Amino acid sequence: MPGALLAGGAVAALFASTFAVQSAPTATEVPSTRIEIGVRTVNGSGCPQGTAAVAVAGDNTAFTVTYSDYLAQVGAGADPTDLRKNCQLNLDVHVPQGFTYAVARVDYRGFAHLQDGASGTQQASYYFQGSPETSKQSHEFAGPYSDNWRTSDSTDYSALVWAPCGENKNFNINSELRVNGGTSNTQDSTSFMTMDSTDGSVSTLFQLAWKEC
Repeated sequence: MPGALLAGGAVAALFASTFAVQSAPTATEVPSTRIEIGVRTVNGSGCPQGTAAVAVAGDNTAFTVTYSDYLAQVGAGADPTDLRKNCQLNLDVHVPQGFTYAVARVDYRGFAHLQDGASGTQQASYYFQGSPETSKQSHEFAGPYSDNWRTSDSTDYSALVWAPCGENKNFNINSELRVNGGTSNTQDSTSFMTMDSTDGSVSTLFQLAWKEC
């Protein structure tokens, strides 16, 4: 993805784009100063070192996380630990003074090949450093299935969890893919789910809502 910094870099590169968020604040409430997002840590079997990247939209309404090696699978040729893959991202988000933000919507996409009798799960949780409030959503897929998939996690504006005003609290993202062989023939066939695309990467879009402190 042009302009994106690999995880482990100090600050994500910026690119111009526009995203609409349902029930989000009006454009006058979006700060004009660009935000900066640094990747503090990347941990998990779904995002080995150098395989995750973050970039921020030029209008401050969204950022993307891109994965290039995120695959869960069961069956022929798969190791027992391959059935579940996860990625924990710890992001250092610097916002313009006088503003705070919340994650209003997250869109995921990838590809799944599930044999008849197999199933897959995509789930994620989001929370601010030191906050007891955690947002978690899960999506299920049933075989037979062999196609691209896309999921969306959205939150009503009244229920958004806002970053503390005037404090630098890291934002944590813990995503997961899981595949269950179920009643499928795992001796001779494979079922898998991946956060991937035809060009070898997938953008996970986090849409931001803003308000003044």
